[in-house]
Amino acid sequence: MGIISGLLCFLLIAFYSLRNSRRVKSQDEYLLAGRHTKLLPLVATLVMTEFNTGTLISFSSLGHLAGYWALAMPFIFLIGLLFYTLTVAKKWKQFNGVSVAHFFALRYGRKLELLVAVVLFLAMLEFSAAYIKSLTLLMLPLIPIAAPLLSAGLVSIVLFLTLRGGLSSIIALDLLSFIFVLVFFPLLVYFSSKLPQLNVMPDYNLAQMQLLLPPKFIISLTILTMFSYIIAPWYGQKIVAAKTPQTAYFAAAIAAVIIFVLYGLGIFATAILRQKGVHLADIQLGLPYLIHNALPHELQGIAYVVLFFVAASTLAGVWNAMVTLIVGSIFKSDRPKLNSNLLWVLLCAIGAYVIANTLIDNILNKMILFNIPIVAFAFALLAGFYWKRANSLGAYVSIVVGIAWGVFCYLYIAEKGNYTWYWAVYGVPLIFVSGVIGSLMLTDRENTKFHKSKKP
Repeated sequence: MGIISGLLCFLLIAFYSLRNSRRVKSQDEYLLAGRHTKLLPLVATLVMTEFNTGTLISFSSLGHLAGYWALAMPFIFLIGLLFYTLTVAKKWKQFNGVSVAHFFALRYGRKLELLVAVVLFLAMLEFSAAYIKSLTLLMLPLIPIAAPLLSAGLVSIVLFLTLRGGLSSIIALDLLSFIFVLVFFPLLVYFSSKLPQLNVMPDYNLAQMQLLLPPKFIISLTILTMFSYIIAPWYGQKIVAAKTPQTAYFAAAIAAVIIFVLYGLGIFATAILRQKGVHLADIQLGLPYLIHNALPHELQGIAYVVLFFVAASTLAGVWNAMVTLIVGSIFKSDRPKLNSNLLWVLLCAIGAYVIANTLIDNILNKMILFNIPIVAFAFALLAGFYWKRANSLGAYVSIVVGIAWGVFCYLYIAEKGNYTWYWAVYGVPLIFVSGVIGSLMLTDRENTKFHKSKKP
């Protein structure tokens, strides 16, 4: 019964996604869904972009580690996306470019655009590899075969469902997956609470839980999330796809609240798991354990299908955003062809698959690491939107300082404690101070001349 219900659920979502892929006839429709996405589909696709198996598995596992104190973690996403809403949501839609990197060309020059595009592309390649790894971990209990073989099959299915339709197909997939997720996660919490008590777990007081999950880690991750989200291509692309700047603004704000609730439910479920005395060899397997042991057999197949499409929509969205960087900023073409987009998506998927099966071990650690270069662009982006005096020199200086400090913290402070704290609390101010100093090093006349000479 569980297999049949799961299969029916899969076929329903797959059919809906494939049906929408037939409408795509132009590059703009493929990459940006024609730029006329309405509020509900936009909310759904923003939620499903963030709500992926990588963050779901890594963050929900913290509920099993630190108990209910881990419920502080969803505030990271709430604050991060609300900051995005207030600072850049309308700005990105008003810019309305194909690639987020193209903004840097218009503001600072072609060379910086190329640098930003390449760095963001590599970061997203690593992110998508982490998502493939997390999806493989999730599906291994259901399909116990060699991990590389399983991940190859999963990637192939994602490509089959989304390759031809581009962003239009992805949004359609996101909308239906979004509805299933809203139903599934409250059910997961409910059935988790019905698990029998297996062992007596030692009670944690708040101080003990905070030792396992330090407040400094949560605060620093919140800061880093705020300044990485504002330039994230997977958000920028979908915001540009909005019908109006107002649609973009309200969709981002609503998505922030919904993501906050959904991650809270995932963490709450694994915290219940710990309370019930369940010992896990790997805390990252908390969610698969709940699916197998808490849910009724009839719902297990549906659960795996829902989580597969959660991962599929995120993966497809990231690959599509990577292609916007390739065709919009890295390899520009006066006459872009739709078929070339398909080839680029395929190559992005292959690259992510290889990295997922060779370099990705701890998902949360790697996902934090991949944000180092993204956070480094924070000054260049915000100053580009809000400060006329900002110039290419200030942008370059801030980027170099940001990447150097982030790498230093990761390599040399990580062993001594919470490197994210030093990266966020000291690194982010350094990025902005260095950017301001770099911009002010030129006189107004030199600044104007320098700025014009760098424009494409």
